[in-house]
Amino acid sequence: MRSTAFLTRIPFARRFMREDVAVPYLLLLPAILIVVGTLLVPLFILGNMSIRDVQMASLDEVFQAPLTVDHYTSVLTDPDTWKSLRVSVVYVVGSVSVAFLIGFSSALLLRQVFPGRKVFRTLVLVPWAVPGITATIAFLWMLAPTFGVVNYILRSFGLIDTDINWFANPDTAMAAVIAPTAWKSYPFFTVMLLAGLASIPSELYEAASVDGAGRLDKFRYITWPGVKSYAFLAILFNAMHAFREFDFIYASTRGGPAGATETIAIRIYNEAFEAFRLGTASALGMVTFVIVALVVIFGLAKQVRSAMGTSI
Repeated sequence: MRSTAFLTRIPFARRFMREDVAVPYLLLLPAILIVVGTLLVPLFILGNMSIRDVQMASLDEVFQAPLTVDHYTSVLTDPDTWKSLRVSVVYVVGSVSVAFLIGFSSALLLRQVFPGRKVFRTLVLVPWAVPGITATIAFLWMLAPTFGVVNYILRSFGLIDTDINWFANPDTAMAAVIAPTAWKSYPFFTVMLLAGLASIPSELYEAASVDGAGRLDKFRYITWPGVKSYAFLAILFNAMHAFREFDFIYASTRGGPAGATETIAIRIYNEAFEAFRLGTASALGMVTFVIVALVVIFGLAKQVRSAMGTSI
């Protein structure tokens, strides 16, 4: 009773103990605990492993292993690390760009009124629901060198004379792994951009038509400003997802040929479970986390500054 009476003398505690203030925090508590358990705890363990001289056989003694910075020195001075980062950037930019163009185009189309629009709005979500390994197998069949439908279509139009082994050729392997990634992720852009398009008042388009504005002017001054913030968030989230993408690449090329598709995620897997260098893999994971965190912070800060400038 005394402790409770003492708390009531503190303005913040007295206000917090009121039901209308305490309830939101109590409702958020399970989510906070889940985030701490699934994100912060593994991140803490990963950070410890990256600065410990740990071996696969001594994982139970990871916190007793001697400290070292050799893993970070090895990672940051290894040319293969920077090559994997360049491959990751190409993969992220390529897959996100293609997915964004398809998603934006389909969002603009599905915004129009036509028979069966609700059905098409449902069907556009099908790739999003397909498991990644299933999509990879489908594209492996379509891009097969001898019986694949893609090579058949290209031969039919006279665009190629010989079959292309898409996944085994270093010049085409990146495009081959970008294709299923973009196909599976474009519905996310469609949904996000459809929400942005729905928030634009139709009166703006009507007023623009009265003023004699064309389609390009409407897109430039009404459509794009209305969906720009939605597009930015969709690109940011999709880029984060693509940067850590694993299943599409590993199931099709395993990082080959000749490292043409060895992204940083594939390299971490190879270091941990192929070479059994857990310390190096952990250091790579921490470097990846820092890079993604900096990109997210920079992007969100830029978005906040843009929003504040618009409001002013």
